[in-house]
Amino acid sequence: MRVSFDLDDTLVCRDPNVPHERDLLAWLLRFWFRDRLRFGSIFLMEKLKELGCSVWIYTSSTRSPRYIRLWLTLYGIKVEGIVNYQLHERMIETGLSPKGVSKYPPAFAIDLHVDDSEGVKLEGEKHGFPVVQIKPDQLNWIEVVLERIEQLKISSCKEK
Repeated sequence: MRVSFDLDDTLVCRDPNVPHERDLLAWLLRFWFRDRLRFGSIFLMEKLKELGCSVWIYTSSTRSPRYIRLWLTLYGIKVEGIVNYQLHERMIETGLSPKGVSKYPPAFAIDLHVDDSEGVKLEGEKHGFPVVQIKPDQLNWIEVVLERIEQLKISSCKEK
């Protein structure tokens, strides 16, 4: 199963009241990597790997894939793929994504997308792709994501 995560207000929460992972980055690196990873992200990514899931990033940001990959690697997180704003726009231009959507995970064979945005959740309902909506201050976000993955796996088995 391929699972993608949004960055801003999902894995990167700028609100100082939202717990974040222990800052593993040296002061020198903080100059280049200002984003702070949401608490529980490392555990969740390890758990997803154990479950055989492929982890992707799907963001509307213009951060480069190289930046995102290196930043996550500093936390010990390896992602299989990264879709940023530029790649998403190219998919729309080629006709592989519908016009007017902010994200379209099926174009990248993504089975589940995790995002904070109500708009993305509504796009998923309209275009038939599953979205787990989590909020920055949601403490049980890891359980919500894992429960949805389990539901999708069960329904996938029933369809076969």
